[in-house]
Amino acid sequence: STQSTWGDIIYDKLAKCVDSGAQVVLSKLAIGDLATQYFADRNIFCAGRVPEEDMKRVCKATGSQVLTTVTKIGAHSLGSCGLFEERQVGGERYNLFTGCPGAKTATIVLRGGAEQFIEEADRSLHDAIMIVSKAMKKHRVVAGGGAIEMELSKALREHARGIRGKQQIIINGFAKALEVIPRQLADNAGFDGNDILNKLRYMHHRTEADGTNHGVDIETGGVCNTFDKFVWEPVDMKRNAIFAATDAANLILSVDETVRNPKSESPGDDQPVGGRMGTRGRGMAGMVGGQRGVRRLK
Repeated sequence: STQSTWGDIIYDKLAKCVDSGAQVVLSKLAIGDLATQYFADRNIFCAGRVPEEDMKRVCKATGSQVLTTVTKIGAHSLGSCGLFEERQVGGERYNLFTGCPGAKTATIVLRGGAEQFIEEADRSLHDAIMIVSKAMKKHRVVAGGGAIEMELSKALREHARGIRGKQQIIINGFAKALEVIPRQLADNAGFDGNDILNKLRYMHHRTEADGTNHGVDIETGGVCNTFDKFVWEPVDMKRNAIFAATDAANLILSVDETVRNPKSESPGDDQPVGGRMGTRGRGMAGMVGGQRGVRRLK
């Protein structure tokens, strides 16, 4: 019968998976109860609806391949790992592959009391990883902790002294804006931003010693040579951040006037700005059809 034929086909496919020697079977699609029980009776773990991203990572780490058929499953298609286990982390259960021969990555599990905290931690961690990746690729870094911003502010103030006219005010304003970075770093660390900013100005303007690389020390609440303390930032990232902030400021300053329509801000007013149109309750189609000299196109 048709039912027995389909059953024979399914059991034949499951038997080929078992005969291949696989101990863990993962599928992008759902795995039915029949296949789950079949694998469980033979001490084989199976999981369905595995996301494609997770599937690719597992294949890359274990050396396995994603197959579209169970015909002729060879040893080259199977991967390996030192230990496979299911571990409870908080309220979720995770399947962990450890000791993989081709693994060059690590999995970080973020936990928090609320979803927004986890998302914020994820963004911060992602930014830190991308900064380290950029620094390793370009091999060009500068001192962090607001040291470069203070040095740029110093150079701009010195340059502004030799300029006549209102341009001097603009340059000094740009120099002052750069000092927001070290001030905000000090405030975020819980220290007095004004006190630390005064110390940084002194260190960067003194002539008896080089204070170019001095920035905010969030450990002591003072200033230090951040380059010697390995607080670095990639050159490309710092340049792009300054360019992006400058472009955003120029865009805002280029807006010389804003147009506001008080009528459109009144609640419940959904009429067009150009005025009311007398459709007599028939809608747009009724209005067009009722006008003289208007011919409908078929």
